[in-house]
Amino acid sequence: MLDRKYKKLQGIIKDNRCVLVAFSGGVDSSLLAKVARDVLGENALAVTINSEIMPRNELKEAKKIAKEIGIKHLIVKIDFMKNRDFTKNSSLRCYYCKKEIMKLLKEIAKERRFNVVLDGSNADDMKEERPGVKALKEEGIISPLVDADFGKDDVRKLARKLNLSNSEKESNTCLATRIPRGERITPDRLRRIDKAEEFIKRFKVRNLRVRDHGDFARIEVSDDSDKSTQIILDNKKLITRKLKSLGYKYVTLNL
Repeated sequence: MLDRKYKKLQGIIKDNRCVLVAFSGGVDSSLLAKVARDVLGENALAVTINSEIMPRNELKEAKKIAKEIGIKHLIVKIDFMKNRDFTKNSSLRCYYCKKEIMKLLKEIAKERRFNVVLDGSNADDMKEERPGVKALKEEGIISPLVDADFGKDDVRKLARKLNLSNSEKESNTCLATRIPRGERITPDRLRRIDKAEEFIKRFKVRNLRVRDHGDFARIEVSDDSDKSTQIILDNKKLITRKLKSLGYKYVTLNL
């Protein structure tokens, strides 16, 4: 089953001849970039967006994985803080974000004579309505993992088979998702969220989110073994001190 999907994925990419891959450094886009590089060689380009909504460590990881894959890699800057539709943080935030990204990637593809822009969405992402998916469709972006019927489990299985070093990487979302809907997104809030999460992750905490509620920092972990929760409790004094130094008055933990 996986081999059949893999061959279909290779065929889809081959048919497009010259592709630009929207590359975050996550498992989905890494697999897509890897297969594109293997199939098309120099006719594949990975492009990563550098912005305030991206954790700093994610950019480092994207550079590392692109080098590992051997794909040409371009990093471009977007200042989402200039997009008022995005910063007002409505239910369409992801739509405006994805729309701006894909328009820029299409411009780069046109300038560099790449035929299409590929996105790493997988079949499981299509099971619910997502504003970002609507933007992809409007901009004519191709999602080969969807077309080849790759679900999340398939992506990880093939990533392991192809020896991608980030095959077990946990999924992540942009920092803007940590701010409650309807509250304005600002550079200061994004920076302190990033610093808070980066500090807590030093304790080997997995699947972490620090929700920013103004004076309150609400720490969330989704670890079935409860190991991450215990790590936070064991280091609560250090974590509380650090987060208060970032401007939070209160630090809470979801149990």
